[in-house]
Amino acid sequence: MKPPRAPRHPHIHTIHQDSRPDDYYWMADRHNPEVIEYLTAENQYFAEMMQPLYGLQEALYHDMRSHFPSLESSVPAQYGAYYYYWRINPGQEYRTYYRNAAEHRNALNPAWEEVLLDVNALAADHSGYLDVSTVQVSPDHQRLLYLENRDGTDRYTLHVVDLNTKREIDEPIPNVFIHASVAWDELAETVYYLGMDETQRPFRLYRHRIGGHGADELLFEEQDISFSLKLSTSRSGRYLFLSSRTKTESEVWYLSTRESSSPLELFQGRRAGILYELEHWQDRFLNLTNENAQNFRVLQVSADHPDPAQQSELIAHHPSRYLTALTPFQKGLVISGREAGLRQIWTYTDGSLKRLSWSEPLYTVQLGPNYRYDTDEVLISYQSLITPKTDYAMSLETGEKTFLRQEEIPGYDASQFHQERLWARAEDGTPIPISLVGRRDAFEHKPCPTILYGYGSYGASSDPTFDHARLALLDRGLLFAIAHVRGGSEMGYGWYQDGKLLNKRHTFTDFIDVAQYLVNQGYTTPQQLAASGRSAGGLLMGAIANMRPGLFAVVSAGVPFVDVVTTMLDASIPLTALEWDEWGNPADEKYYAYIKSYSPYDNVAAQDYPHLFVYTGFNDPRVGYFEPAKWVARLRCTKTDGNMLLFKINMSTGHFGTSGRLGHLRDRAEEYAFILDKLRA
Repeated sequence: MKPPRAPRHPHIHTIHQDSRPDDYYWMADRHNPEVIEYLTAENQYFAEMMQPLYGLQEALYHDMRSHFPSLESSVPAQYGAYYYYWRINPGQEYRTYYRNAAEHRNALNPAWEEVLLDVNALAADHSGYLDVSTVQVSPDHQRLLYLENRDGTDRYTLHVVDLNTKREIDEPIPNVFIHASVAWDELAETVYYLGMDETQRPFRLYRHRIGGHGADELLFEEQDISFSLKLSTSRSGRYLFLSSRTKTESEVWYLSTRESSSPLELFQGRRAGILYELEHWQDRFLNLTNENAQNFRVLQVSADHPDPAQQSELIAHHPSRYLTALTPFQKGLVISGREAGLRQIWTYTDGSLKRLSWSEPLYTVQLGPNYRYDTDEVLISYQSLITPKTDYAMSLETGEKTFLRQEEIPGYDASQFHQERLWARAEDGTPIPISLVGRRDAFEHKPCPTILYGYGSYGASSDPTFDHARLALLDRGLLFAIAHVRGGSEMGYGWYQDGKLLNKRHTFTDFIDVAQYLVNQGYTTPQQLAASGRSAGGLLMGAIANMRPGLFAVVSAGVPFVDVVTTMLDASIPLTALEWDEWGNPADEKYYAYIKSYSPYDNVAAQDYPHLFVYTGFNDPRVGYFEPAKWVARLRCTKTDGNMLLFKINMSTGHFGTSGRLGHLRDRAEEYAFILDKLRA
């Protein structure tokens, strides 16, 4: 079967006439029958070419399933008179949410637990995609809200359920943003939520009175299309915080949750380059801000009279310590952030920070589901590339950690695996951290087939976490490496700033330098090296495939952001205006030229490319399906090699792929089968 060839319909951008004709611009019209015909042909070709790998795919899928944790659940967390937790029961795809009276102590005892929400039951009502992004119990424990989506977009529907009758209250509320978008008032009489505009930008805050009649009350509307809203409740439950922000500036509004008609009050207006967010602790507001502090510091001011001019410093800035979140408790303050390239947790005591210590050189640590403000202990989750998720309780008074439990991974012996922190040297001399994991015997028989993963955008860090599905690769002798390239924030906020806007090419050259380092040090060879990334990581894959195609045998690009110039020129596309602070606005000639210099679609060349595995979702609002569709079409008619290029379009999903844990595993098994086959592993 021959690969599909998309017809060309030349189109010239009206803003920049210097660009070459875009022969595949027409693919952005999802209602064009010719588009659907082409995507269908690509899916048919994909299925035909993957058929010989079906046996390997099934073997990988069953190996991954064999390492499923014996119990997938959250650690029970006390909130009021109950323990709350979720569990994925054997044979099921989705979570079921439970609670258990705190007096019973053992919250996992089925004899006492109450089912709050069974997502599997929701899935049984409809076929296809399903995601439940948020589940929140009301402060009086009588009601529950959740957000549900069935098409893969960011438009969710808000449901409120009476926990006594298990029946829904009021009509569902559509067009609610995917996350950080809902909150209860303290009396559980009102729900606040964020509505979206036509580009799926959260831009309005509404107040919905449970059981009320008439339209919901509009409290705030953000009219600047480059700003979006985020909603949160203070840890104390006393305040609601509404943040309007770009990636470079923010402002925060607050209101009391104790008064059903409380107005919004502005803390401090937006200022260019200044980011901040608020929390409430004891009798004061805490302000986590980058004002005069690249890696952020903490200021404090009276909550009764929150005058920004009266703020004093609580925690000073430190150049090697990046503070990212404040978690106040009645009896103490816990801070999350990054140091030494890793996530960290500090406790604030007697005017100073004390960092929690761990025995492994690589790890990921974060706070667990801490619902209680008046607690004596804090739940903490720990894991590494070789240590499964482990839960601890930490005393707020002493900082002492108590082991609670560790995920049990069938067929896994941690002593057989090894992880390393390596450092590559970037072309400008900057040390780039690498996290590497594999079986001990693989390290003894280098060079090895290796998958190098990267992301490097939005300040999002790629942390060394445990992945039971990855064991199917490691057990076959592969090494798995993470390139912590600039554009993430692994090494601090400056690490992010050094990989965005007019520094964006650092992300791509860092990844290439990491790959070359692994080859030079004998860990792998170009014939044994695969690269993998999703979304903005898919942009990274497209860029490195253009820049150094001979360094990789195979490249996997998921929902890849590869048509950067065209997308950033079109503010009608979801999220585009919100992205100008990340990439630059190509309406400005300076940014246009720079973005065009690396945009994968605009730099496809008549050269040999690695084997390419590309996948996307037709309903993706974050990276339109047409970006990889155009990229693949241009590659097919331009590249000079005989290597395989496969493109899969899931016509019923969005950015995050197939819903359900088994569906996700099947997708990964498909990708891994392609990679292993091309690496001859």
